[in-house]
Amino acid sequence: MNRSIIKRCEDMGLRMTGQRRIIAQVIEGSEDHPDVEELYARASGRDSGISIATVYRTVKLFEEAGILDKLEFGDGRARYEDAERDHHDHLIDMNSGEVIEFVDPEIEALQERIAAKLGYELRGHRMELYGVPVKKS
Repeated sequence: MNRSIIKRCEDMGLRMTGQRRIIAQVIEGSEDHPDVEELYARASGRDSGISIATVYRTVKLFEEAGILDKLEFGDGRARYEDAERDHHDHLIDMNSGEVIEFVDPEIEALQERIAAKLGYELRGHRMELYGVPVKKS
């Protein structure tokens, strides 16, 4: 990430209230993929005046502006991450719901080769793997 969420919002002309700034800071400080309820818990810990409705509206605004990416991993919860994070893929633990970020150069190269073989120049992709931990014997 080069520019902060707040800076990108300001550059786009979005009005950044104090509460929106807090929500942006919470998102930037998140190492995980929080949903709105988790963002609300974290943001209201910093400012008890923030309502869940404010978090929902702010997340929607940021998503529509291309600041956030919405992630849906099949558990009924929409999760969010900064749209300008370095590229990575996701492995979702189907037992715990944990989301593991990874980058694999071989997978990246394979995707490029597949796109080229089919006559395309790859401009982006999103990959999600779903699995359960292997029981150790």
